[in-house]
Amino acid sequence: MSDLSGPSGGMETEQFEFRGRAGEWFGIWIVNILLTIITIGIYSAWAKVRTKKYFYNHTFVAGRNFDYHATGKQILIGRILFIVGYLVFFFLMSILPFLAIVLIPLLFFLIPWLIVKSMMFNARVSSFSNVRFNFTGGVGRAFVVMFLMPIGAYILIGVLGGFAAYMGAEQGSFAVAGLLGGVALVAMFMAVPIIDRAIRQFSVNNHWLGTAGFTLDITLKPFTRALLFAVAWVFGAVIFGALISGLVFSANPFAFDGMFQGNEPTGAELGLIAIAYVFFFIAFLPAAFIYQAMIRNAVFNNTVLEGGHEFRSTVSAGKLLWIALSNALIVAITLGFGLPWAQVRMQKYMASQTFLLPGESLDNFVGRQIDEGMSVADAFTDLEGIDVGLPL
Repeated sequence: MSDLSGPSGGMETEQFEFRGRAGEWFGIWIVNILLTIITIGIYSAWAKVRTKKYFYNHTFVAGRNFDYHATGKQILIGRILFIVGYLVFFFLMSILPFLAIVLIPLLFFLIPWLIVKSMMFNARVSSFSNVRFNFTGGVGRAFVVMFLMPIGAYILIGVLGGFAAYMGAEQGSFAVAGLLGGVALVAMFMAVPIIDRAIRQFSVNNHWLGTAGFTLDITLKPFTRALLFAVAWVFGAVIFGALISGLVFSANPFAFDGMFQGNEPTGAELGLIAIAYVFFFIAFLPAAFIYQAMIRNAVFNNTVLEGGHEFRSTVSAGKLLWIALSNALIVAITLGFGLPWAQVRMQKYMASQTFLLPGESLDNFVGRQIDEGMSVADAFTDLEGIDVGLPL
């Protein structure tokens, strides 16, 4: 049990716990794979339900677990409708190309609708201690935060960058070009935290547990700090790589002469390529985990469930990276059969670093939600399995 103190000062902090076992999950996992292969993919809908149900059922907090209520039939119907719509779209595009004027803009509105319906479906078929979740986000807001904001940022950055290049190359105004380029870099840097915060607030603030709403009240500072740490890591790794390359070149100025000039790569060329890949992963892979860990902690630490229930996350970027890399190595060595062990290991770590700080007795909270919020349990049937598989 963590020594974190709850918001009320009297309620004990509750740690999330994943009680699944690798051997038990392996049995379910291998059956899912075999039946999916035998049925040419049809069983994958039921496999997804079994997977989610196992991980939900074995995740506990305060002695209560989660559950997943969708059926394989719902998921299969949703997938069939999605595939049929996809085929019809491209069939119409191929035989009537002029329809692209209508269909492509329509797609930009259809995708946010699918995302919202997917989030709604996944929420409503999930529960905690027999209380259903819900999602009430609007398609219009989804369109703004997931499309208009990113597209607007990319257009602004592109225009500034293009104009900077024009002023430098064509007009010779290098001071203006430098200024515009700097503004473009700042805009690109600031766009990431602004868009990421908007998307996460849209998701969290529109989720409910029964009749109790979640609220994410967070500033841009944690997102900017996470991005700064990630970028600093990348720059540090690049500088380190440049120093190593400089030392090699200074020791042997002719080391790179004649390289990449033949038809067949030499051993030295292959070695240089391998080193470049290593430096790429050293630079960007840890940066991704730094950002992921810091943002997860920030989001959880600033999220409140109505009733004064708070959350804490203490995920370490270094530990997360180590688990991910060692898991990948085990999966590769075992030709994929170690995947269930890797999944359980990661789930156990993430749960162990997540805490609930109750604002009141969970017995009272759950009882009240069951009395007031069970109408949500019947509301998901009109969504018939719309689940586009997005990691939301």
